[in-house]
Amino acid sequence: MLAPPVKSGPRYDTMIQSDKVRVIDENGENLGVMYTREAIEQANEIGLNLVEISPNADPPVAKFLDVGKHRYEAQKKANAARKTQKTQDIKEIKMRPNIDDHDYDVKMRSLFKFIGEGDKVKMTLRFRGREMAHQELGMDLLKRVQEDSAEVAKVEAYPRLEGRQMLMVLSPK
Repeated sequence: MLAPPVKSGPRYDTMIQSDKVRVIDENGENLGVMYTREAIEQANEIGLNLVEISPNADPPVAKFLDVGKHRYEAQKKANAARKTQKTQDIKEIKMRPNIDDHDYDVKMRSLFKFIGEGDKVKMTLRFRGREMAHQELGMDLLKRVQEDSAEVAKVEAYPRLEGRQMLMVLSPK
């Protein structure tokens, strides 16, 4: 035998399991504590449902509402919240240890743009050939990046060497 489908959302009318509930009418006025069956009858007389608003209270709080309208508004509110939230991406900027001043400025402009949009930035410094012998140049460059972006970004992962790359992660302040 199949189990009945699980209904999501607040309990209403006969689904309310407690004997007594604190009732609030459609205008927001407190009608006091009454038996659940009696409250359901009063709600049906007005053409509304008895909806459990705060099930953990003692006694539970229930309100006279239209269940369909209540669900619809809750769904709209959830959709609006989902629309306004910003996901944080990780953007990557690649450099070499012997970067020229103008190229550095261009990379820093894109770093400020990414940080301004609220994204994290992963600075990747790639060493080639004999550049591996001068890792201190790479460390100096990443320290310079850190100092130049200090007022808008904080260092989330300090510079570390992974193979032939040195990595640092910056995030918005």
